[in-house]
Amino acid sequence: MTAPLPLDGIENFWADQAAQHGQDAAASWSDVRVMDLEFQELLGHIHDGDRVLDVGCANGFTTLRLAAERQVDIRALDYIPGMIDSARTALERAKTLLRGTVEFDVGNLLELNEPNDAYDRVLVIRVLINLATWENQQVGLQHLARTVRPGGTLLLSEATTQGWNSLNAFRSEWGLPAISMPAFNLYLDQDAVVDSLAPELELVEVRNFASTYYVGTRVLKPLAAMAARSGIDVPDPGMHWNRFFASLPACGDYGTQKLMIFRKRA
Repeated sequence: MTAPLPLDGIENFWADQAAQHGQDAAASWSDVRVMDLEFQELLGHIHDGDRVLDVGCANGFTTLRLAAERQVDIRALDYIPGMIDSARTALERAKTLLRGTVEFDVGNLLELNEPNDAYDRVLVIRVLINLATWENQQVGLQHLARTVRPGGTLLLSEATTQGWNSLNAFRSEWGLPAISMPAFNLYLDQDAVVDSLAPELELVEVRNFASTYYVGTRVLKPLAAMAARSGIDVPDPGMHWNRFFASLPACGDYGTQKLMIFRKRA
């Protein structure tokens, strides 16, 4: 496994993404199908009346979708100023469509300046994997844990080594090469995350919401493309193939991206 980029390299990568993609979903991730699955999963754990902290909101694409569906108060942070600029522009355009309120601000998880026990739901989407080292990830986890109110929920939608290894084992059985971890990521060991949070938060559930989709698009699709010999753009999430597999129920443990749900002890 290639060592992840240092923090300044990761910051530069996301600053470039913000400049390149603006308010488009691709500023956060190119696979919009997984983002849709992720959104639907998150929506089931956020309720009207919640006070929500969204740490690492990127350009606010998911944040604003949540506020359009739920009557919530969301404070959303990202450490890339360009991302927040795009998020604020999107907010101005979407205000009349929102049921909830949203405030965007620049903020760094490693130096999180938010009050203790203040939020009903703390939401983190592909943020911890961008902190370069397990030591930084632990710092981030402790900041997140202290901001959740007793009885409140921490929602971590992150890539895990468990899902990644299972997916690559599946691919290996069919002669496909392993999918590499991106240089700007360090995937989470979900067992280590559970242990790190255990003094303050208990694990409620791990939702493998993307497992079927990953099998369909990271195993079956490349195999079908090889058989068809037709130059199919396998990574393209806009294909009907991807739409079909995104519509199927999730099963198995083959999705790199998972939702870990924690409840803060009273």
